[in-house]
Amino acid sequence: MNARPLAACLALAGAACDRPPTGEAPADPPWFEESAHARGLDFQHASGHTAEHWMPEIVGGGGALLDLEDDGDLDAYLVQSGSLEADASPAVLANVLFENDGSGYFRDVTAGSGAEDPRYGMGAACGDADGDGDTDLLVTNLGRNTLLRNEGGRRFADVSVASALVEEGWNTSAAFFDYDRDGQLDLFVTRYVEWAKESETPCMNPLGQRDYCSPKSYKAPARSLLYHALSSGAFENVSERSGVAGERGNGLGVATGDLDCDGWLDVYVANDGRPNHLWRNGGDGTFSNVAMRKGCAVDANGLPKAGMGIVLSDLDDDLDLDVVVCNLRGESDSYYRNDGGLFSDRTATAALGSASKPFTRFGMAVGDFDQDGWLDLYECNGRVERPRESENLDPLDPYAEPNLLLRGSSGGKFAEVLPRGGTRALLVETSRAVAQGDVDGDGALDLLVVNRDGPAQLLLNRVSGRGNWILLRVREKSGADALNAALTLTIGPRTLRRDVLTAFGYLASHDARVHVGLGTASAVDSVLVRWVDGTSERFGPLAAGRVHELRRGQGIPP
Repeated sequence: MNARPLAACLALAGAACDRPPTGEAPADPPWFEESAHARGLDFQHASGHTAEHWMPEIVGGGGALLDLEDDGDLDAYLVQSGSLEADASPAVLANVLFENDGSGYFRDVTAGSGAEDPRYGMGAACGDADGDGDTDLLVTNLGRNTLLRNEGGRRFADVSVASALVEEGWNTSAAFFDYDRDGQLDLFVTRYVEWAKESETPCMNPLGQRDYCSPKSYKAPARSLLYHALSSGAFENVSERSGVAGERGNGLGVATGDLDCDGWLDVYVANDGRPNHLWRNGGDGTFSNVAMRKGCAVDANGLPKAGMGIVLSDLDDDLDLDVVVCNLRGESDSYYRNDGGLFSDRTATAALGSASKPFTRFGMAVGDFDQDGWLDLYECNGRVERPRESENLDPLDPYAEPNLLLRGSSGGKFAEVLPRGGTRALLVETSRAVAQGDVDGDGALDLLVVNRDGPAQLLLNRVSGRGNWILLRVREKSGADALNAALTLTIGPRTLRRDVLTAFGYLASHDARVHVGLGTASAVDSVLVRWVDGTSERFGPLAAGRVHELRRGQGIPP
């Protein structure tokens, strides 16, 4: 089996067995079908957990959906953690590369690819790091990160040292982005805690058992890293010079976008137990953390939360990027609505509080899964502390929890979709990363879920009666994906904003193509693409039900 569906939820869970509260609407037909094993995507994550409860064991693993060969379908890369023991076998530590045959079936092509990376892995980020038009891979690790240059033919070369990416640390999420608008992709890497196995702190949970620590136990928040891309193909660490090293945090999630609409890309970092960071791009190579004064550092009560995954999207259709951060059990999600570069905590009005609060959420996906024209959310859940026996949903994994699927509607409001997690059988794992994209070529968004110490899940979209769709591959002249290009789409009376985003959520990289649910509309009237350098082009009209390429230089000046 490629998942552990708890058919009867076992008697262990009792009243906590995910029954809808009294008065809640009955379940809809399932939105997703778990198909990893049937599609050849067999991957088992291993944290190497020991009785010592070393903290890195509880926060992996990650993965990516990417078009490895530029053949129009999505391949998969799964990041393995392995073991923190000195004598760990390299075979246990290997990351796995899966090739898509074009119809959503996969085969393991890791052997001889150069993509194995034997380090203790965390997550992945994708982008054309060397400007040759191919998608390269960055693997974030506990220790040194690994930059895998795409050599073509399903082969990669480790160019980390040659690229000067040599800093050691506990690296988590990362994002490629062009912060200085010079046409080369720079790199932002979040880091969690200044941690070493030799100085691990023993921690006890409320049950009096040895368990995983909170980052607060270490009192050692880390600095994020900012790398500037050089014309030589290497990177320069500009963390100090840019100001990014000026503040510490327990960084887990990162996403980039022009949050104040000034034409320069900013960086948002979700911090675990500390105020979140919004690094505003000054346009001169410097960044300043403005999260507190802009209203998106803490919640409406002025309290920091345990920030993990993050999404940036225009959830309320006002053409700027809003922020959603998911947090620890007992803390609701944080929905920061963007109004002209100033944010307000609108979690309650978005109805995200009651649905999210009972779970510990890590990975996040945002997309129009039912294609009705409104963005939905998918959240990956899994505890970091052992529950009481009566709350344990899986006797094989005390940290396991079901995931959440939240349906969006007008005004940026959400409601939970039942059955929980959107699948017929309840899937209960310790879920971490989720990557989204159209895996099987039917035009709908599917999900790849990575589970800590569990099998990966491939959730194929099976929404009944979903609306029309369009997919937009937005490219630079080189053929590279135009990361962070902002698209304004006119669809009848509606105007939507969608950005080319691959780095969001937690430890994940997503399909670079822009998927748009159209409802009953049969076409997109026009698409205005604002490239990262500030220039714009208009494309369209574009028919629904197709993948369209929008390449720089082939549109019409507005």
